[in-house]
Amino acid sequence: MDTPPKADVVQADAVPEKAAPLPGYNNTGRSKEAAETTQQESFFTRNGLNLTSFKRREYGRGIVELDRAMKTRHLHMIAIGGSIGAGFFVGSGGALATGGPASLLICFAIVGVMMFNVVFALGELAVMYPVSGGFYTYSTRFIDPSWGFAMGWNYVFQWGIVLPLELTVCGLVIEYWTDQISVGVWITVFWLAIIIVNIFGSIGYAEEEFWSSMLKLSATVIFMVIALVLVCGGGPSSGQYDEYWGARLWYEPGAFRYGFKGFCSVFVTAAFSFSGTELVGLAAAESKNPAKSLPGAIKQVFWRITLFYILGLSFVGLLIPSNDPRLIASNAYSDVNASPFVLVGLYAGLNGFDHFMNVVILVSVLSIGVSGVYGGSRTLTGLAQQGYAPKLFTYIDRSGRPLPSVIAIILCGPLAYINLSASGPEVFSWLLALSGLAAIFTWGSICLAHIRFRRAWAHHGHTLDEIPFQAAGGVYGSWLGLALCFVVLAAQFYTAIAAPTGQSGLNDVRGFFKSYLALPIVLLFWLCGFLWKRTGWLRTHQMDVDTGRRQVDWEAINAHRAHVRSLPAWRRLLYKLV
Repeated sequence: MDTPPKADVVQADAVPEKAAPLPGYNNTGRSKEAAETTQQESFFTRNGLNLTSFKRREYGRGIVELDRAMKTRHLHMIAIGGSIGAGFFVGSGGALATGGPASLLICFAIVGVMMFNVVFALGELAVMYPVSGGFYTYSTRFIDPSWGFAMGWNYVFQWGIVLPLELTVCGLVIEYWTDQISVGVWITVFWLAIIIVNIFGSIGYAEEEFWSSMLKLSATVIFMVIALVLVCGGGPSSGQYDEYWGARLWYEPGAFRYGFKGFCSVFVTAAFSFSGTELVGLAAAESKNPAKSLPGAIKQVFWRITLFYILGLSFVGLLIPSNDPRLIASNAYSDVNASPFVLVGLYAGLNGFDHFMNVVILVSVLSIGVSGVYGGSRTLTGLAQQGYAPKLFTYIDRSGRPLPSVIAIILCGPLAYINLSASGPEVFSWLLALSGLAAIFTWGSICLAHIRFRRAWAHHGHTLDEIPFQAAGGVYGSWLGLALCFVVLAAQFYTAIAAPTGQSGLNDVRGFFKSYLALPIVLLFWLCGFLWKRTGWLRTHQMDVDTGRRQVDWEAINAHRAHVRSLPAWRRLLYKLV
């Protein structure tokens, strides 16, 4: 059918009187008085620039209570460049040294396929239910409230640990230019910078992500153009790429390193490099019209995966040997000298290009830190609104900031100072182990929630035509994404029990838990949620698919669908992807 029955569509701001919420799911919306108050606030109050902005706002608990200040351009740039950071620019160097250029290309491509399906599944759910707290609430709603509890706290914990990591990397990036000033000073400077951005609330995060993503994407395009010239032998005579370079490094030192073990290690690094891709779904609740802007933003992920990760890292594998001593340093992830993007400029003899890429890396790392505060605080607020965290974190101030939640995540930043002590790096490595696989569990849960949503959707008598935006791969894409999440977990388990690359035998107990500690942590969170709420796996008939659905313009959607149906087959396929 072309036009879904309007009576079945429930606005996010109006909840049916007889709608029964799920366990732990609050179905009340934002009050009209709160919306009117927001519109009447002064410019300085709306943007968090006066003391009045810190006062409590009157708002409803549950579905929509944060500001909808983000525009389409913000969501598009968050989707296409928001998660490009240290994992891509710096971590790719360690991955190249561990597995070789072929492993680098294959693993990032496979994880890219996984993320493509994850993000499209998330897009379908977020357009239907752009709720505060984002995707973890889909686990609560369509899988198991206890598992949703675990995923929510797991995600908060992940960003609470990533923030001090990014602050540490910021300090180390500065050391590329000078090591005369303590890293602790730079940690403080960038921590204050992140605090300042968060004063402006969601619009501060959105604008910072927009402009930093523009810089990251522009720099990556510039890098790929220069890399193409270098591969063809067009580099300056002062460098080593002044003759045809081609694919010689795939033959010597070789396409693969350390065999299957190296391949699995790159798998894990590739998955970590995509962390943050899911933030576009979290931001949907704070956009003016998610049904209009989010589908286009979701499709941008295709270009990021294809052009920037796959094509960019292909050039890295062609230009930098996998046995380069700068890449195989023990601190390859945190030492910016190990970034292959910087090394290309050095080896090519391009004066200043290494400094340019270093600036881009600095901005990228700082951007991920800001994203960490945003993602962690919004999820913590969502947990509190559903009774899974202290009520204090439901506080929203008059500028739309979840103030206590933001402060809680920001206060994790000083953990970066641990690295300044002699035993600090060891302590910090264990902190990282606690959240090392957090993103994989999040992505798998998104896919499973989408699969179960589709099943419940059909069970309650709805058709696919009633879904405004449908995932490109449908439920089969989510099954593929879920399967690849298990593949990554299996690869990480193998690397956890095997000795580090270059060594034979098995890993010791300490090494195993440093690689796989996140699993027992997630199970502990799930157990706590179960003991607290005493709820388990939801049956299909228990899943509520109507409460909280945001009303959309079906007349415009049906007109657009008719236009798409009139296109040639290849154009319809292209439209689904991009």
